[in-house]
Amino acid sequence: MSPGVEREAGRAGSKLSAAGVIAYGAVFIMALPLLLAVWMRRLDAVLAMPPYGNPAAGALVLAAGLLVIATAAVELWRRGSGLPMSPFPPGRIVSTGLYGLLRDPIYVGAVATCLGYALLRQSGPGVWVVTPALAMASAAFVLGYERRATEARFGSLPPVRLRLPQDGEEAPTWWERVSVYVLVLIPWAATYEAASRIGFAPDTRSPYAAWDAGIPVVPWTVGIYTATYAYVGLVPVLAASRAALRRFARRTLWATATIGLFYLLVPFFAVPKAVPDASPWAGLLLFERSWNEHTSLPSFHVVLGCLASAAYASRWPRARWAFAAAAGAIAVSAVTTGMHAVLDVAAAFAATAMLMNGPAIWAALCRIAEAVANSWREWRVGPLRMLSHGVFAAIGGAAGVAVAASLAGAGQIWWIVAFTFAAQAGAALWAQIIEGSPQLLRPYGYFGAVAGVVALAAASAATGRDPWLPLAAMAAGACITQPFGRLRCLVQGCCHGRPVEASWGIRYTHPRSRVTRLSTLGGVPLHPAPLYSILWMLAAGAVLVRLWALGEPLPFIVGCYLVLVGVGRFVEESYRGEPQTAVVGGLRLYQWLAIAFVVCGAAITTIPGQAAPPPHALASDAWVPLALVLVVTYLAFGVDIPGSSRRFSRLV
Repeated sequence: MSPGVEREAGRAGSKLSAAGVIAYGAVFIMALPLLLAVWMRRLDAVLAMPPYGNPAAGALVLAAGLLVIATAAVELWRRGSGLPMSPFPPGRIVSTGLYGLLRDPIYVGAVATCLGYALLRQSGPGVWVVTPALAMASAAFVLGYERRATEARFGSLPPVRLRLPQDGEEAPTWWERVSVYVLVLIPWAATYEAASRIGFAPDTRSPYAAWDAGIPVVPWTVGIYTATYAYVGLVPVLAASRAALRRFARRTLWATATIGLFYLLVPFFAVPKAVPDASPWAGLLLFERSWNEHTSLPSFHVVLGCLASAAYASRWPRARWAFAAAAGAIAVSAVTTGMHAVLDVAAAFAATAMLMNGPAIWAALCRIAEAVANSWREWRVGPLRMLSHGVFAAIGGAAGVAVAASLAGAGQIWWIVAFTFAAQAGAALWAQIIEGSPQLLRPYGYFGAVAGVVALAAASAATGRDPWLPLAAMAAGACITQPFGRLRCLVQGCCHGRPVEASWGIRYTHPRSRVTRLSTLGGVPLHPAPLYSILWMLAAGAVLVRLWALGEPLPFIVGCYLVLVGVGRFVEESYRGEPQTAVVGGLRLYQWLAIAFVVCGAAITTIPGQAAPPPHALASDAWVPLALVLVVTYLAFGVDIPGSSRRFSRLV
């Protein structure tokens, strides 16, 4: 459908309720902004972050965000005969004005407003915690619910002007070329500069090796180094095909997300070498140094130079060696200008190789997940059945306890073991209530595990014991336990995805899998939902371990765990295909619980608490509790009595 056309559609719901509209508006127009402001102010008091921002720039961004929200709301009211409220959708789809330019302008405006307020207040936590949390929550809501609900109501959505280029060998439109600047290159520049200005962590390290000292500064090569901006910036203009421009855009977006996160988690700072005063290039060298503080490994100059060369080579394949030489010259200049170490460049080449082969890497991960999903093995010992995939749960439980104990210290290991068993008991009881049936006699539910841990923490607090240290350590350890648990889910067939029309969809074919036994999806390509969870939890674990290394308050670490899990689980649930999960108010039950996680997690981050202590090596006798967790967890998740019909007797 071309921009400017509005298609009639049914409301697909009840008529507007005045009370509902008022309640929804009160929450999202009044309460949410107020709570975000309070959250920001509380974090300013709890976290030892330096001021960050500029009042003038903040006021400008704030005003722009509010203008976008107001304009989009008016367009929905005038052209769509509705309100910007998901429970009360407009009667007509709107594809003009801001809605012809952006897919979700109100969410963009909301995030900009939050960022502007943070910059205006010069709030470090506002910029680095509250705004990213709001952006993630908004994206999760769109991906996990609103986009699919809108498509179900109106059918396929009309295209917008600002979007990534479509696949195809025809030339990109000018709007597609402009979109790459707006959606890809400008966000990259903003992310890079924000990360470079955040300040130095106590454990910032240098990438320099002994051989770097022998490499002289060659001033004139700064011309090559600086020309990289134009070399990369001209790609949207010169790209010959939509497909080539789309590849460049997607690779750059992934580079921004992954390398930007790496800069925050593993900070390196290559101290720029001295500038020869007599050189006519000294001014340009000093200018470059003013824009680069500690975002050195991997070198983004080299990464983007390589991605740009690949884009140019797709247009002029006969000159591909010239473009490869240009990428090489950029890499050399990164070292000879004294801006980067050799290790920075080597890491950039490794990152580029991963970005260039991203689809192949993803397909390989999906094929590995499919192999695991169909790897069921079992052995009988009398009335008992021993299942191979129980080993995943056992290893995950022990590994999580080991990580938690190394963070919290040897004195906490038995408390952490107790929390682990409380989690397992809570998971079993929860699933009996929610999903238990004659076919599912011993299921496990993640949210019950959290309930079990919270119950034990409350009991220990009632006796006068501070539970935050083991809780925070458990949060970090759980980010290892859960991925192992998802490997078990793959074999068991639980937590499986819904059908997907993609070559990388995974197929469950083993007759023992829950997918083939309890559904009609055996052999059908499905979203690898457990794999999504594994990757998200590993990233969340890296963030929590980094917060621990920085000595952040223990309640803040616990709250961040809940926020990250909640955001990830909300999206994951939208890709899952288990029919037994209840749907309440248009959302799956676990999506409501994920929202509760985000809200509770945000509140917990504002609680003052002890700083995370330095990590410790595991004690020599730690093998005793670890072995206990290994054995008990395997018995719980890998051994059952298939001939019995009693509760908790059978895993499958």
